[in-house]
Formats: sequence, C-alpha cells, structure tokens
Amino acid sequence: MAVKLNRAAFDHAKGLISKHQVSKDERDDWSEHQPTADEENEYLERHGWDDYSRWYLGVDDEMDEKTKGHYKFPYGDFRRLHRCGLISAESRAAQQDYDDITKATAELHEQLDGEHA
Repeated sequence: MAVKLNRAAFDHAKGLISKHQVSKDERDDWSEHQPTADEENEYLERHGWDDYSRWYLGVDDEMDEKTKGHYKFPYGDFRRLHRCGLISAESRAAQQDYDDITKATAELHEQLDGEHA
C-alpha cells in the first residue's frame, strides 16, 4: 500500500482551524464522533468525491480514487475538524510509519491547540 499525504485535505484542515470550525473534544471521543458509513455515503451522494476527499489526510494511490478505500485518516465529521480525529490519525500514521501524514497531523494539532488554548 502506498499511502501518502493528501495535500488538499491538509490545506482544508488548516482552513477549518483558522475559521474556528473545530470541535476541541477529548482524545477518546473519535469512536463516537467519526462519521458512520451511512453518513459517509450520504455526504458522497450530496457532495461528490472531490469534497469527500478533503476530509481524509491520506490517500492510497494503489486504490481507485472513486472508492472509499482510497481515502485514509479521517479527521472530521464533514462539518468541522475534530481534535480527537487528529489525535487518532496522528497515532495511526505514526504506528504505520507514514511520516508525511504523522508530521502533517502533528502540525495541525499544534495549530489547533495553539489557537484554541
């Protein structure tokens, strides 16, 4: 699997932070806050693949761009960035040695906590 940073999603996340479209939730809240498969499908149906892709910090270039499997490391609920989503993505990226995604999530986490401390 060749997973790399999705620059458009990284830029989108930075924009959400600067617009204060964030949820400064707790580390373990992601399992409750992340979108369900039904919510993902509904978002895709209404907004398409380009908008959907902006909510995932990683992309697997071995998977077709028009499949959910192409998109990795979600960080929000299609409305706002979630701190717990960033923490989850940062931890999983580090475990899987995706250094560019780990660095990007750490930068976003720092920006989020710095602006909203």
